[in-house]
Amino acid sequence: MTYRITDAVAGAVEEIRHSIPADRVLGNEPMSRHTSFRIGGPAAAFVIVDNNKELADVLRICTAAGAEHLLIGNGSNFLVADEGYPGIMIRLGGDFDSIAQDPDDDTLVRVGAARLLSSTSAFLTERGLAGFEFASGIPGSIGGAVFMNAGAYGGEMKDVVISVRLMSPDGSEMLELAGSDMEFGYRHSMVEDSGLIVLEALLRLQKDDPEAIIARVAELQAKRNAKQPVNFPSAGSTFKRPVGGFAAALIDQAGLRGYRVGGAMVSEKHAGFVINAGGATAADVLDVMRHARQVVFESSGIMLEPEVRLINCSL
Repeated sequence: MTYRITDAVAGAVEEIRHSIPADRVLGNEPMSRHTSFRIGGPAAAFVIVDNNKELADVLRICTAAGAEHLLIGNGSNFLVADEGYPGIMIRLGGDFDSIAQDPDDDTLVRVGAARLLSSTSAFLTERGLAGFEFASGIPGSIGGAVFMNAGAYGGEMKDVVISVRLMSPDGSEMLELAGSDMEFGYRHSMVEDSGLIVLEALLRLQKDDPEAIIARVAELQAKRNAKQPVNFPSAGSTFKRPVGGFAAALIDQAGLRGYRVGGAMVSEKHAGFVINAGGATAADVLDVMRHARQVVFESSGIMLEPEVRLINCSL
């Protein structure tokens, strides 16, 4: 560990241990175990909360202590510094992995923030509910998908989200907002600006033949496997789509396909992905990203913005 744990974090962790079972409060936890990049140094503490009360308690403790903390979903859009994270990582488990159809309207489904998009898609497909096929292959959780309005193949979370239940950053209150109040935009929602925490989302789907849904999911998965480097650790699309272009095309046109620093590389299969080709560090990934941004800017005048969230590191 190359950072000093502050008194605020140490004190908060000690108090959290009185509220959360010891096996769900991990100290000096490597974040490489919790990110799809398989990269990242240790977090000072990694806490798994199983219900709203536990989450509220942890947020209250962290806020009162002034302890640095961050919520992590499935870790599929995170790049954590090699030095790690000097605060408390909070992950949702237990009750937050729930999913259930509305008893009065079976096209409405309430999904917990920790539920994976893949398992959500499988649940909906089995029940003949369409409209979520676009998310079937996205390696994230419902909470993270709402946070960034995740999307693929022409669909986005804003298309299916009716409402979202949230908790205030200090854990003091819960509220429910309509999808129209979530300010969904390209890879963005008001959650990112407000600090509110997604607890669950209410989705509206359409009835369809399960076999037809399965066929569409299979078609999208085949496209993903053919075009994306799914056999390498990554954080998905590394850069956001710029106005008037596509990040992958700009990177490719700049001659950067296959560009490598250490174990990090611009995928030869899809230039929009920086992959962990083996033993990559966060520093390697950042160097590749910086170089790609600079070369693309010089060749096109467009400065690419990261889609991957940079934790305790920056470009």
